Amino acid sequence: MRRDHRPYWLHKLTDRFSRAYVRRIIAPQFDAVGEGLQIIRPRDVEVIGPNIRLGRHVHINAARGYPVKLCVWFEGARLGKIEIGDYALISPGSQIISSIGISIGAGTMLASGVYISDSDWHGTYDRTREAGQAAPIVIEDNVWLGLRAIVGKGVHIGTNSIIGAGSVVTSDIPANVIAAGNPAVVKRALDAAVPLRTRADYFADAATLAAQVDGLSRAFLKANTTFGCVRSTLFPTRED
Repeated sequence: MRRDHRPYWLHKLTDRFSRAYVRRIIAPQFDAVGEGLQIIRPRDVEVIGPNIRLGRHVHINAARGYPVKLCVWFEGARLGKIEIGDYALISPGSQIISSIGISIGAGTMLASGVYISDSDWHGTYDRTREAGQAAPIVIEDNVWLGLRAIVGKGVHIGTNSIIGAGSVVTSDIPANVIAAGNPAVVKRALDAAVPLRTRADYFADAATLAAQVDGLSRAFLKANTTFGCVRSTLFPTRED
C-alpha cells in the first residue's frame, strides 16, 4: 500500500493491542524495563535468556521478515548480560548476542541489520565450544551504528561516535568521531562547534510528544473510512 488506509479508531485499537501484547508477553521476559517501552511488531521480537535490561523509552522496531533478537548465552558457570540505556533505538533485523557482557548507552541508535556479539563462539581449532573466546563490549551514549554494522568482542565505542554502514568494528573507537570500513578506522572528528541534539532531547517532554504524535495520526487518518479500509485491503488499486 502507498498509504495507511486504516480509520483512526482502528489505528488506536491496533496500538492498544500491541501495547497490551508488549506489557503482558514481551516485558516480563526482561529482568528490568523502564517506562515508555515501544515495540513495533512485537511478535517479531525474540528475547532469549536472563540478564537483559532496558532503560526508559527504548524503541524496538521489528518488521516482517526482519526480526530483532536479544540473546544471552552461557559458557559453564558464566552467563552473559545485555544492558540497553534510556532512549535507545533498535531497528529491524538487528541482533545483540552476549556471552559475557554488552552495555549500550543512552540514546544509542542501531540501524537495520546491526550485529553485536561479544564472543567468537567457537575456537579456531576446537569448534565444538567457545573456549574463552569472549570479551565485554561497551558502547557509550549517543552512538549511531549504521546499516548492517558489525561490532565484535572487546570493542569500546566512545560517546557520540558514528559507525558507517557495513563497517566491521574490531578495535576501540574514540568518542566524537566518524569511523568506517573493514576493519573500521577513524575517518574524521565531529565538529565540536555544532550542537548535538540527541534522543534524550526528543523525549524531554514525553507526554507532550505522545500527544503530538497522536494528533498527527488523527489528522493523517481523518479522511479514512472503515469501508475504504476493507475495500483497499481486498481490492487494492494503483491509487491505494
